[in-house]
Amino acid sequence: MEQRLSGRRSQAARNDERILAAAREVFIADADAPISAVASRAGVGISALYRRYPSKEDLLRLLCRDGLRLYVEEAEAAIADESHPWDAFATFLRRIVDADTHSLTVRLAGTFTPTEDMYADSVRSGELNDQLIGRAKASGDLRADVESEDLALILEMVAAIRSGIFGDDERTSELRQRYLSLCLAGLRAKDDPLTGAPPTGVELGRRWVRSR
Repeated sequence: MEQRLSGRRSQAARNDERILAAAREVFIADADAPISAVASRAGVGISALYRRYPSKEDLLRLLCRDGLRLYVEEAEAAIADESHPWDAFATFLRRIVDADTHSLTVRLAGTFTPTEDMYADSVRSGELNDQLIGRAKASGDLRADVESEDLALILEMVAAIRSGIFGDDERTSELRQRYLSLCLAGLRAKDDPLTGAPPTGVELGRRWVRSR
């Protein structure tokens, strides 16, 4: 009996992982997509999805909350990093871009009612941004006229970058890191080597080809 219950819990956990992964893909691409699209992408029945998430708003809220909490965790790790302040700052931004938190938090903003804990996480992220910016300025590596609010738009711009080839996540990641390198170079006096190769004419052109 215990093995059967354990098996059921294990299956439920696997379903939950599939649902959340599918929801990220579906709602990052189209925040207005129906929740049935998530069930279809996850390969689960709509009733199984609704048992875990009573509404689309509940699912959107969880995805955004997870993105906020990951951002806070990474920022706290950067503050605790004892390496040079600029290195800790740049590494933090690269990790956030790799985690793609802004595709969740910015893309899904306004699609649900935030909770008090989400507001608290947002305030905490702002405080951590201020600390990271302050340390990088104090080290003399960050421009004096950069504000912590600038980080939000920089990360939002980088998160908007997509490969011209649908589903090529590796190339998308490479392009994002390349243009983050450009942003970082603009934030300090010394230039850093750019990461990855620039987009090709074919890649840029594919974005204008209408899909069938």
